[in-house]
Amino acid sequence: MTGFGVFTLLLPVLLGWASCHPVPGRKNVNKLLLISFDGFRWNYDQDVDTPNMDRLAQEGVKAKYLTPPFVTMTSPSHFTTISGRWIEDHGVIHNMMFNTETHWKYSFKTTQNKTEWWDNGVLPLWITAQRQGRKTASFHYPGGGAKYKGEAVQRSLVESHTHPDSNETEWRENIDIVMNWFTKEDFDFVTLYYGEPDNVGHKFGPETENRRVMIQQIDRTIGYLVEAIKRHSLTKHLNVIITSDHGMTTVKKRPNVTEILLTNYIKFKDLVKFDIVDYGGFGMILPKPGKEEAVYQALKNAHPHLNVYKKEEFPERFHFAKHKRVLPIVMYADSGYNINGVSRF
Repeated sequence: MTGFGVFTLLLPVLLGWASCHPVPGRKNVNKLLLISFDGFRWNYDQDVDTPNMDRLAQEGVKAKYLTPPFVTMTSPSHFTTISGRWIEDHGVIHNMMFNTETHWKYSFKTTQNKTEWWDNGVLPLWITAQRQGRKTASFHYPGGGAKYKGEAVQRSLVESHTHPDSNETEWRENIDIVMNWFTKEDFDFVTLYYGEPDNVGHKFGPETENRRVMIQQIDRTIGYLVEAIKRHSLTKHLNVIITSDHGMTTVKKRPNVTEILLTNYIKFKDLVKFDIVDYGGFGMILPKPGKEEAVYQALKNAHPHLNVYKKEEFPERFHFAKHKRVLPIVMYADSGYNINGVSRF
């Protein structure tokens, strides 16, 4: 986010906190709460009255913008934040766990419970801190429900499939639970995740009144958080970082959909063994044996706003394509364009 998140400072702060030598006793060690509001674009607080965000920005630190990793999806971006590693290092390359042999694709929430998707040799901050004697917890934060080298986060709540992402009352209840974790159970580090304003942005668009109403709800929630911290006498003992994973841009709605339909250029039935391309502006393809060059040649100049690469030629500056999970053909659309394998309009 940079509504008033500090992503540019976040990783040094967290990793410095975790990598220091263990200190005997914990009475004088400040606690840390990391909150992420999914899909909070850098300027979402600029067209809405947000007194609570404004107050914290004045009293604390506010970054001007966020530079997310590629690819800008919830799970990959959040795991980069909590691990301090590039996506090609930690291996969480997509929101969905997938299997190219069975063609299974697990939903975002189902994937949260799949340790095999998250545990690829990179340790998240929860585990690093626990190994240094800290008590850590995850409240709906991506990756918090997995085990790492057999070790689980000490306290973890994973979103259910029916979780009410936008319920303001539930948001406040979550804060109360977290405050009790800090005060009654003496946790040192807690991550808290909210699925908004990402959901409303996808459903209605970032430049809508629906999104602005959600930002006001987020601001009220931050005000409630500040009061809860005071109520639990944590003002001088708890540091708070509020951030996000990525922003959002507008894709036009029908009938003028700026959609890049891949079936206009290739026959999936003849050329493709497995694909994961119907997920916004990013996609990957596993061609059938011997068909990789044909797929690449058919797509590389197919559309002026479609960028297509062989995995080994994908730009290194994205720090994405070197992981073994990445499929042989990788593509992304320019801002404002959507990639689809099958037209939905």
